[in-house]
Amino acid sequence: MGTQKEKEKEKEKDKDKDKDKDKDKDKDKDKEKENSNQSAGGKNAKSYGKIVLTLQNCLLPEEKLNSTPSHSDGLDTETETDLRILGCELIQTAGILLKLPQVAMATGQVIFQRFYYSKSLVRHNMETTAMGCVCLASKIEEAPRRIRDVINVFNHIKQVSSQKTIQPVILDQSYVTLKNQVIKAERRVLKELGFCVHVKHPHKIIVMYLQVLGYEKNRALMQQCWNYMNDSLRSDVFLRHQPETVACACVYLGARQLQLPLPATPAWFRLFKVSESSIRDVCRRVLRLYARPSISAEQLEKRVDELRRRYEEARAKARGGEVDGHTPSPPLPKHHNAWGGFISRSGTHAAPERAKSPRHSRSTSLSPSRTDIAKHGKRKKHSSRSRSRSHSHSRSRKPKKTQRRRSGSHKSSRSHYRSRSRSRDRGGDPDKTGKHRNKHRRH
Repeated sequence: MGTQKEKEKEKEKDKDKDKDKDKDKDKDKDKEKENSNQSAGGKNAKSYGKIVLTLQNCLLPEEKLNSTPSHSDGLDTETETDLRILGCELIQTAGILLKLPQVAMATGQVIFQRFYYSKSLVRHNMETTAMGCVCLASKIEEAPRRIRDVINVFNHIKQVSSQKTIQPVILDQSYVTLKNQVIKAERRVLKELGFCVHVKHPHKIIVMYLQVLGYEKNRALMQQCWNYMNDSLRSDVFLRHQPETVACACVYLGARQLQLPLPATPAWFRLFKVSESSIRDVCRRVLRLYARPSISAEQLEKRVDELRRRYEEARAKARGGEVDGHTPSPPLPKHHNAWGGFISRSGTHAAPERAKSPRHSRSTSLSPSRTDIAKHGKRKKHSSRSRSRSHSHSRSRKPKKTQRRRSGSHKSSRSHYRSRSRSRDRGGDPDKTGKHRNKHRRH
């Protein structure tokens, strides 16, 4: 019995070995196929990028954070920082007027900061991009707002900040173009971010950390932490550090402001796996916001407009110069649109003015010969004559019929009148005269 069991076990082991060998052979075949495909493709093989979707915030490397596209276009660091702060303030104020939740406003500001690390503030208008970020963030956080409302709110903020008389937005062609620009800006933001627009906010994390530290009932500390967190959205700390680090920095600043002790042995931030150096870095960047002087939006717009004008002039020179001996093409008219020629997207059709050619101009080699013109003229005359004849025949026939009808009715009335007069003169019987009348009526 023992020998039979051992033999069966050996057979099973041999079967398992055979299966493993078959699997190894299949793997070798797959590798050979991949190698053959790569060698066959050679230079024509396309290399595809990959998109990583995570529930954590996308952090940018230090190289990307230091050299921005705006800096490469000639915009200094201070002006770029002021424009970023101004854009985030616009999004926050517009969200309050639109009655958006704070999470939506925070998402819009983080998306705004991410976008301008990919594109330049010189080439893309800051205000239009801020409008697009508000529309996109409202959709992400499931509190959508109409583009018309967003434009009205931004117009109201601009009038109040510049101390002008508040006037409503006129629904004219400029409004339609602005609306199309906001839609384009929203699509551009989605495209540049690769549709990775998820943002993890430290609101809930702050509440959870305060519960761990035993300050969940301290409303003043919680409100102070939230205030620091909302102000930190104007900086780029969400692109440099994880939300847990930002939450620890906000708790540290709030407790320091209210002079509340935090556990030191062991250090409280080590419970949340955060380093002290990162907390200090976030605190410095947040506190710098309060030390910056306020600059008017008009001055920033003037600087950006000047750089944009230089950029457009350089671009026009690069495009408009003689390339390979060819002269530059003439500029397009104002109403020209690449989508439909001279038809604008708003539905208004503005055709270009046609140049009037002189009447007596000598024909070139492409003009038709005299014999062809003579033949064409004869055909035209013949067709016009035939049409006029047919038209005259059709007109002449109709009035003849009406004339006949009218003449016949006139004759019958005259004969009827004569018959009546004759019967009266003769003094005949009334029955005969009645019969005579009936006959005429039948006729």
